[in-house]
Amino acid sequence: MAIALTLEGVKPKRPLTHDLLKSILDAFQAKVSKIGIVDLKEETYYAKIFVEVDSKVYAIDARPSDSIALALRTKSSIWVNDEIINHNGIVLQGDKTIDELKRRLRTTKPESFGEIDFNK
Repeated sequence: MAIALTLEGVKPKRPLTHDLLKSILDAFQAKVSKIGIVDLKEETYYAKIFVEVDSKVYAIDARPSDSIALALRTKSSIWVNDEIINHNGIVLQGDKTIDELKRRLRTTKPESFGEIDFNK
């Protein structure tokens, strides 16, 4: 929900947890330099939030969904480990603009993506 709200530009009446975290980072003049989807073990993705404070970068373990929600709020880049992409990535073809991709994703049923083998 936190990701969808941000993508749709919807502002909740009260701040969500990710909004609170962004406010805390801003208050301490910390910057999310990027987030990374860093591993996949037993069908579970793992992520890290890379936070820069006083020229030092700290890698903080986090759930991918929380990391992505924070990245959207801070306009930070989202990186995915090459091995994860090579073994589990799905290439979407034919979309020329972000609006076309969004429209297609909204109308595509999950089963259209096919079976994903996490044990490749």
